[in-house]
Amino acid sequence: MLLKNLIFISLSTVLLSFYTAKAQQSPKIIANTTTTDGHPSWIMQGNIYEVNVRQYTRKGTFNAFAKHLPRLKKMGVQTLWFMPVNPIGIVDRKGVLGSYYAIRNYKAINPEFGTMEDWNKLVTQCHEMGFKVIIDWVANHTAADHYWLIKHPDFYVRDSVTNKALSPFNWTDARKLNYKNQELRDSMTADMEFWLTTSHIDGFRCDVASEVPKDFWAKCIATLRKGRSIFMLAEASEPWIHEAGFDATYTWPELNVMKEIVKGKLKASGLDSIFNKIDNDFQSNALRMYFTSNHDENSWNKSDYGTMPGATHAPFAVLSQTMKRSVPLIYSSQEEPYLDSISFFYKNTIPFGKYARAGFYTKLLTLRKNNEALAANASYSKIKSTADDNVFAFIRENNGTRILVVLNLSKNPVTTILSNPMISGKAIEIFSNKIEVLSDGQTFDLKPWDYKVYSYMQ
Repeated sequence: MLLKNLIFISLSTVLLSFYTAKAQQSPKIIANTTTTDGHPSWIMQGNIYEVNVRQYTRKGTFNAFAKHLPRLKKMGVQTLWFMPVNPIGIVDRKGVLGSYYAIRNYKAINPEFGTMEDWNKLVTQCHEMGFKVIIDWVANHTAADHYWLIKHPDFYVRDSVTNKALSPFNWTDARKLNYKNQELRDSMTADMEFWLTTSHIDGFRCDVASEVPKDFWAKCIATLRKGRSIFMLAEASEPWIHEAGFDATYTWPELNVMKEIVKGKLKASGLDSIFNKIDNDFQSNALRMYFTSNHDENSWNKSDYGTMPGATHAPFAVLSQTMKRSVPLIYSSQEEPYLDSISFFYKNTIPFGKYARAGFYTKLLTLRKNNEALAANASYSKIKSTADDNVFAFIRENNGTRILVVLNLSKNPVTTILSNPMISGKAIEIFSNKIEVLSDGQTFDLKPWDYKVYSYMQ
């Protein structure tokens, strides 16, 4: 018996070493091409990391942020989304530093962060290290002192009585742009092209995109894409956004269901309803950016330290990284984690140093990069369990690769059985590194808010 155990342990060690070495191999280089669905090939197994330059370091500059690139690369980050890098308005400014989204000049750099030379140097360094770079773009409005207000007053929506440029919503530091003006449309497209040609960025995240007309986006994106494979992310969750040419939209409806599950107001099965609705409402090739936090959710809604406190964060982070259609997002400091809201209008440096979640995210990002079963367009099959009120399980498959995800989305320990031939096979659970032989009718003992991700061996 001792000899058998030693042989089994030795064999498991060999298999584990082989699998780990294979997983750590550099994936094949993906050219800047598009898929049959029209998306950049590189985003399909990619991910996004949102960079808050102001708060990332004590200095809050591009050069200071660049020192973090090696560790982000090691963690598996692919696409860096930089919050607006443009100068911030002074007139009607909110707080001491103002909102990143009150843009004073679309073709200039915020002097807080550095110079245009510093920015271009950073983009070059990012590209040389294998990162993709997208920047935030605010097409709906400008700051209250953008030079267009003087040079092109007809670029703005104006009050019919006072003729004053109007603010969108309650954003008193901003002025709403008028897309009935063709010259504005041409100017906005030209300013976006400026960054593609001078900095060679890889795309845009477009702020409040659904507030800008569909026909503008359709023409603009088609123009920007001529001869380029760029990624277009819309801060929006309306299906028509994809018809206008955007690759990905926000998953606010899905996030809201996750929050209700954490509160105990919805069961895990509530996810089925929202996923079915998304399938019905969105075109089949629509990508969705899944997240547990971003700058808005963190600053205004206490994500994810408040909305998904303690152990509740992990299973939903796993879901965001492994779900169908997903291009997952990690916000600045989630790998730390910084358990507080990051200020919007004041200096509030993130106290990096522990990186307590870095290993967790590294596992997920590495698996996504190297396993085609987690490509955004890989197949998805929900697996029923004997505890569907608490357990959410599914399989992703693509080109002979297979991933099983099992999540306990409850505060209670759960024992459940998964009865489905698709789960049968030898697999490694990526967080424990344990090799298991799974079978139809497999029993899983799950702790509260537990999560397991199995990668099947070929």
